[in-house]
Amino acid sequence: MYRSFLIKYAEIGVKGKNRYLFEDRLCDQIRYALTRCEGTFEVTKSQGRIYVNALSAFDYEETVEQLKTVFGVTGICPVVHVEDEGFEKLCADVISYINTVYSDKKFTFKVEARRARKNYPKNSMEINCDIGEVLLDAFPEMRVDVHKPDVLLRIEVREKIYIYATVIPGPGGLPVGTNGKGMLLLSGGIDSPVAGYMIAKRGVKIDAVYFNAPPYTSERATQKVVDLARIVSKYSGPIQLHIINFTDIQLYIYDQCPHDELTIIMRRRIDYR
Repeated sequence: MYRSFLIKYAEIGVKGKNRYLFEDRLCDQIRYALTRCEGTFEVTKSQGRIYVNALSAFDYEETVEQLKTVFGVTGICPVVHVEDEGFEKLCADVISYINTVYSDKKFTFKVEARRARKNYPKNSMEINCDIGEVLLDAFPEMRVDVHKPDVLLRIEVREKIYIYATVIPGPGGLPVGTNGKGMLLLSGGIDSPVAGYMIAKRGVKIDAVYFNAPPYTSERATQKVVDLARIVSKYSGPIQLHIINFTDIQLYIYDQCPHDELTIIMRRRIDYR
């Protein structure tokens, strides 16, 4: 049924004259994430919204999962978009949408319209009331609840008219690459990959470094770090992982420095490198 997704963002919306830079970067990150999916997609932006349109057959679940890895996305809305062919046609499209999506009509609902195109003959409140009346006539088992509805039916009147009722939460944050670059000291523990995830969520493009000490560390430890970097890269984008052999320096420090100061000296040496 769904061929398009409406992508919502939050923090980007408070930006000033450089807002378009964040929007463009978010579109780039969405395009990159969708390269991991089957199918061909078109990503466009218009009036504070980003749209993903499927141009070929695609896997819905896989596409949603990939969109959920893009920092900057706060909501993923599977939408049905229709041409503006008059209000009666819109009513028929909304009835068809409810019929297709919900097999059981015993639920409460609320209509929330947004008229971004101001030359539309009805304002947002009139759309809410008139669509609600049409739905009650078409489905008598449905009830209106404007406070805590089971289904919040959203209608956005733009160049086209977008109908949706599902908002899948995204990770939020800022698009990767909008807040500089950073180097992540990656180890085999949980702290460093979480730190990488959190700083990437604030828009930082990260690379990673791992200090290897063979034969005192095993190949399994190195592979674990590679696997962790791969997991983080699903959210942060490509990570260049630098693996540095630290054995000779570590042994020299052990021979030349007081043993009660080994930890702090090695940490300083790592920072220096």
